[in-house]
Amino acid sequence: MGEIEQAREALKQAFEKLDDKKQILRAPEMKALFDGIRNVEPEKRGEYGKAVNELKLELQQWVDSATEQETVVEEIDVTAPWDTNITADQRPTFFSAEQGSEHPLVTEMNYICDIYQRMGFVVEESREIDDDYHMFGSLNFPDDHPARDDYDTFMTDEGLIAPAHTSTMQNRVLQKYRENLDRDEPIAVVVPDRVFRNEDLDATHEHTFYQIEGVYVGKGITVGNLIATLGAFMNEYFGQELKTKLQPFYFPFTEPSFEFAIERPDALKKDDSEEQKWLELLGCGMIHPNVLREAGIDPEVYTGFAWGNGIERMVMMKHGIEDVRHFESANLKFLRQFK
Repeated sequence: MGEIEQAREALKQAFEKLDDKKQILRAPEMKALFDGIRNVEPEKRGEYGKAVNELKLELQQWVDSATEQETVVEEIDVTAPWDTNITADQRPTFFSAEQGSEHPLVTEMNYICDIYQRMGFVVEESREIDDDYHMFGSLNFPDDHPARDDYDTFMTDEGLIAPAHTSTMQNRVLQKYRENLDRDEPIAVVVPDRVFRNEDLDATHEHTFYQIEGVYVGKGITVGNLIATLGAFMNEYFGQELKTKLQPFYFPFTEPSFEFAIERPDALKKDDSEEQKWLELLGCGMIHPNVLREAGIDPEVYTGFAWGNGIERMVMMKHGIEDVRHFESANLKFLRQFK
């Protein structure tokens, strides 16, 4: 055991010289002792190994003791303001409020909702996980519609769905506010939230983005009301008088269905050509009678319109942004433009 005692003295001297005391645990003297166990006579090997392990534990005690001495913890009053416990030169430097700002999508969503609220609409929240009925069944989707395929739509093994549109809320809001119709008041609701689609990413497509759904139901509602409502909103949002037009389209949950296009806003104008003049902005139409019936509303008495559009697309048009991926990039150079 003499060599273990010699190693102990050598390690003690080395330990006193080390700045990082933990280094002693990896000292070559200890490695040599462990490697030497195999060379000890079998009948003495157990005793020898025990002594080596005891030395290792002793080294750990040296380290723990030294660490405790180096770490001095002063008692503080945790109920007091932070400046009571530290001196002025110890106070942390905080970022000023001017160095941060709301994300442009948050700002624009709040502004969009504010416009619709001033127009008499109620704002409801959507869901970020839903079921087949609200995604398809309540919206008159046929059983063989391609959107039901998980190639287009994110689905879980349990059959839950990440909504591809905020239209999943149509049935819910129509039922929730159905009593408005009994009081001769319209159902007027907008639903902003995040949606998910199995898209390839490029300058105009993201797999996760924000959308706003709008629903308006009452007596004698026509396509004219749809055009007037969306036209008034666009003029307010873009801050200029814009021409609008409808083009026939198809959606399972509206009949007739349209693509709603607006005159190119000033921020995006390049020339006066007809090709550059119009921008398709959103899908809309008169709510399909089957959708009204599914919500317990008689389509022979009440009619209504609905629309849905991507919020990023509107913000891009308003500010002349060319790549939708900027919104999720966390690029400060991009974000600071909107402070």
